[in-house]
Amino acid sequence: MISGMSVSVLRRVMSGRDEMGEPVFATSTETVGNVLVAPSSTDEMDETNRAFGVTCELTLHFPKSYTASLEGCAVEVRGVEYRVLGDPQPYMPENTPTPWNRSVKVARADG
Repeated sequence: MISGMSVSVLRRVMSGRDEMGEPVFATSTETVGNVLVAPSSTDEMDETNRAFGVTCELTLHFPKSYTASLEGCAVEVRGVEYRVLGDPQPYMPENTPTPWNRSVKVARADG
């Protein structure tokens, strides 16, 4: 049986305003269980991000039970923080008989 792991979704939220009226942000952390983690294919890399391992990408498969938006979030996987690419949307329910319905690309840059 396939089982996922727990990851942390890091979301930037406005926590107030400073003395000049500008927004102040904090990071909220939410643990999501049963997320499948897969390395992205190196076939998807182009020459600009292949040299010296500049980027590292993963594909995360989120469970159907997680319905919040991931746009603009980061995800911590095995203690490493990755940025969510784009605004991942769930697949149609009739096309996802498994517990997972949202494929999420995440990446980090090392240089």
